[in-house]
Amino acid sequence: MKASLLLAIILSSLQTVGQSLSNEPTFKLSYLVDPDGQFTIDQVAGREFEPVSGARLNFGLSSAVYWIKMELYKSASPSEALKIFNGTLSEANLYIKRGSEYELQRFNNEEIDATSSYTTQFPIFDLPVSAKDSVVYLQVRSHNVLDLPFYLNDKNRIMKSIGFDFLYFGIYAGIILVMFLYNSFLYFSVKDKNYLYYVIYILMVGLAQACLKGYSTLFLWPNNEWLIRQSVNLSIAMSGIFAIPFVVNFLNIRRNAPKFLYVLFSLVIVYVVGIFISISGNYIVAQQVLQINASLVSVTILVCGGYVFSQGYRPAVFLIVSWFFFLSGVMIYILKDVGILSFNIFTNNSILIGSGLEAALLSFALADKINTYKKEKEESQTQALLISKENEKLIREQNIVLEQRVEERTHALKETNESLQMTLDHLKETQAQLVEAEKMASLGQLTAGVAHEINNPINFVTSNVAPLKRDIQIVWNAMDVIQQVALSELPIAEKIQRINTFKEEEDIEYLKTEIDFLLKGMHEGATRTAEIVKSLRIFSRVDEDSLKFADINEGLESTLVILNSVIREGIQVNKQFGELPLVECYPGKLNQVFLNIITNAIHAINKKFNGGIGGILELRTTVDGDNVLISIQDNGTGMSEDIKEKIFEPFFTTKEVGEGTGLGMSIVYNTIKKHRGEIKVESRVDEGTRFTLVLPITQQIV
Repeated sequence: MKASLLLAIILSSLQTVGQSLSNEPTFKLSYLVDPDGQFTIDQVAGREFEPVSGARLNFGLSSAVYWIKMELYKSASPSEALKIFNGTLSEANLYIKRGSEYELQRFNNEEIDATSSYTTQFPIFDLPVSAKDSVVYLQVRSHNVLDLPFYLNDKNRIMKSIGFDFLYFGIYAGIILVMFLYNSFLYFSVKDKNYLYYVIYILMVGLAQACLKGYSTLFLWPNNEWLIRQSVNLSIAMSGIFAIPFVVNFLNIRRNAPKFLYVLFSLVIVYVVGIFISISGNYIVAQQVLQINASLVSVTILVCGGYVFSQGYRPAVFLIVSWFFFLSGVMIYILKDVGILSFNIFTNNSILIGSGLEAALLSFALADKINTYKKEKEESQTQALLISKENEKLIREQNIVLEQRVEERTHALKETNESLQMTLDHLKETQAQLVEAEKMASLGQLTAGVAHEINNPINFVTSNVAPLKRDIQIVWNAMDVIQQVALSELPIAEKIQRINTFKEEEDIEYLKTEIDFLLKGMHEGATRTAEIVKSLRIFSRVDEDSLKFADINEGLESTLVILNSVIREGIQVNKQFGELPLVECYPGKLNQVFLNIITNAIHAINKKFNGGIGGILELRTTVDGDNVLISIQDNGTGMSEDIKEKIFEPFFTTKEVGEGTGLGMSIVYNTIKKHRGEIKVESRVDEGTRFTLVLPITQQIV
């Protein structure tokens, strides 16, 4: 009921205003072209004008300025006004002669006066003229189509027509807004790209109509000169640009008509070119390009829709029908512009009607497409259910066979696992034996070095025991003699003489010197032995399986003491130990690392110099932030790149058979990694090798 009432109101208004526009004309029109826009009113008044028939003019797309001469058949009362049905005119100036002067009324599309009695995008002028001054001049120019339908009537009717203009476009804008919001909601609900492209497209179409009717200038950017000039061209281009991806996605062009894809997107490129032409300032050329391209796009979409429909794609019919309504509105509007159809409310708003119907039909098309998807989904679910039941039957049949095969395979895997477990146990046992062999080799080297080192100071002690024992016996004898002499009844002088004689015979003065020398030698031997034992204790920590803070320099010193027997006289040992903090580590394991690296360095030096002089072993320690750096460098034989890449591999060795197990450097690598450290190797053949150990001062081992 409400819809019928609204339709009746609209039809009534169309009839009322249509009658007003179709009344017999009360004026006569003629025009004059001003190509450069240099004429003044005085120059124009004396020129000859080109007469025309009817109450409207249409100059199409032109950059020239036009002068319109309007001869009134009767005088115009103060209540009459002139309205031009063109919302995109850039400028219109009306000249009314008052005596010898001309009264000027201005209209500028870029500076619409909101305080004016006529707050509208259409030029409206008051026409209070007398019968003797029944000629007025109108100067107009536009960056768009220069179509000039004139409407001369009472001001109340003019205001009424303005109200109807707002009503018609408000209805159209409401339709577009409802379609936009409704389909936006559907897009966020179903996440279908068709809805996204649709809402963007109809938004651009609505904006284009707002620009063509001048409402964008009135409401959206009333004081933005650049947008006012560019908005028509930009909105037409954007509506075309977004129409193409909507059509491509809606008709599934990529699958149904892939050849049209290249044509459609080439038309998008033409739209983009038109935008650049417009932005560069060539408004007329840009609009000509956009109009031609819009025609090509419309024809291409219709042809593409027909082709896709012929392939059996049902949704294409909705696109064809909706596009037909839109193009019908455009054609009616164009026929009105060229004068084939008369100007009235219907022809003037035909594009609004066509695009509104198009938006509604496309929305119905999307809904139908969703229903189609739903039906296809139900059919696919039914088909999937049948397939599922068939698969279930096959699965049941195959389960029996699979269970038998699984049982057979499980038995085979069990036997394989038992064999692998035996092999793994054997490998672990072999690995343990090899690691133990490496430890025993190190222990043997340690024992040999300790034995050699302790043997020398112990010789000091053992070789001095016999002479010291003899000297002490002499001392005891001297004490016995002195006691006998002291207890005898001999005179004191004779006692002194006998004691001195005994001292000379036994050489007591020399005996004292000899005893001091022997005791000193035994003391030095014992001290040296104690130092060696201390180094041995430091080197072979009994608590090596627990983290503790240790002195790295002390560990290096103890290692050198242990290896002192294998460091020949020709090898020069340079020690540059820095002041290091105590490092949290496994001391015994680190000493094993030092032993292995230094032993290899000594081996490389001996191999190069063959026991001669020239060998240099350099040990350096420094602190770098949170890490301690330990450098062990030699000038031995060095290594090639191939060997250097393999030195940390288990069982790899360059020594002769029987000289090494190949596990020493592997143990070094694993020990450094256990300390969360890093080991760097630099080596050149015949120049030597340098190992740099980077150890964190504190550990955070989980």
